[in-house]
Amino acid sequence: MSRQYFGTDGIRGTVGKPPITPDFVLHLAHAVGQVLKRSEARPTVLIGKDTRISGYMLESALESGFNSAGVDVVLLGPLPTPGVAYLTRAQRASLGVVISASHNPFDDNGIKFFSAQGTKLPDEWEIQVEAALAKDPVWADSASLGKARRLDDAAGRYIEFCKSTFANNLTLKGLRIVVDAANGAAYHIAPKVFHELGAEVISIGCSPDGLNINQGFGATHPQALVEAIRTHRADLGVALDGDADRLQLVDAHGRLFNGDELLYLMVDDRLRRGEMVPGVVGTLMTNMAVEVALTARGVAFVRAKVGDRYVLEELEQRGWLLGGEGSGHLLALDKHTTGDGLISTLQVLQTLVRSGKQLAELLADVQLFPQTLINVRLLAGQDWRSSAEMAAAQRAVEAELGDNGRVLIRASGTEPLLRVMVEARSAQQAQDCAQRIAQTLSV
Repeated sequence: MSRQYFGTDGIRGTVGKPPITPDFVLHLAHAVGQVLKRSEARPTVLIGKDTRISGYMLESALESGFNSAGVDVVLLGPLPTPGVAYLTRAQRASLGVVISASHNPFDDNGIKFFSAQGTKLPDEWEIQVEAALAKDPVWADSASLGKARRLDDAAGRYIEFCKSTFANNLTLKGLRIVVDAANGAAYHIAPKVFHELGAEVISIGCSPDGLNINQGFGATHPQALVEAIRTHRADLGVALDGDADRLQLVDAHGRLFNGDELLYLMVDDRLRRGEMVPGVVGTLMTNMAVEVALTARGVAFVRAKVGDRYVLEELEQRGWLLGGEGSGHLLALDKHTTGDGLISTLQVLQTLVRSGKQLAELLADVQLFPQTLINVRLLAGQDWRSSAEMAAAQRAVEAELGDNGRVLIRASGTEPLLRVMVEARSAQQAQDCAQRIAQTLSV
């Protein structure tokens, strides 16, 4: 059975349009409750959310849907996605639910789920839920209805968990850090984490009003962070996205460091301390310079499909710990079961504190390859895979690049577009090569 509602990260869409409507979300929670009750007589579900105004409506719909199936609910309030994952495991709950559309604008929202172990759920589970959605609801009788309560100290518990991943013998004293929470789920958490570890904290993007999440702030709009660092003469800045599972870092000079570079730093810190790092998982989009640098240090590198769930799947299959994406979704599986913007930031900060060096110094040997990405619009039914001319152009470019670049061609999952990406040591070469391939399909 194919999935109708679930995408790569739960169910997401525009609020007020199917499937992000209160009636569907109530039905969804009821269906999830039915699936949970196949293996547990009285399940308990935790529900957290980001700061979107629609979170109130969807939270109520989820609560009703779960209660109607005989499932108890614990409301966490605004909390980062990885915080919900942590508390689901810590509270021994049956399931964790997050109401968030991550880095999307406020008029989008979504629902995603975590297992009792705080991990993403497999495709098979999602298929079971979709099958339950196709059936009529089975309302619990009055005596069997679920109850709801609120966990008042959810934020404090998660703050302590984040701090516990930072080495006890280290401190952030002496560092002035700008923290940008994108007016999202970490607005009341991120500044406290860094402050309680000793840093002087300047907060921006920490005043949510329900409508301003990701608006001009956060990991997808780092210019606000760059300006704040200059204004306050800070040593460093961290920008999270709306649900705080991804990050970007900016140094005192306003230079932005993406997830590929930060992943390398996490590896570098462990190697410096003599820890074994057998391998790292990136994605098809991970910059080749990181792969080259890791290979030179004897660390295997594997690429997964784009999406943090695929990185996680690859890590689990190989028994490795570190992986991530250039967008700032980073995984350290010995610290948390899922990607966590705050914990990943703390791992990088440990590297800076231990080494006494700046980000740019630590990354001096990792010069990112210039990338050119061209979107080619396809005609309806156009079969780009059978184009002999494109295949020939790709082979010629790959032969020209050799070990000094790569080609990635993939179709968009949402639009009739073919994405042609070329990396090379020269920006001009990357652009020329990408254009040669794209021109074979231009319409």
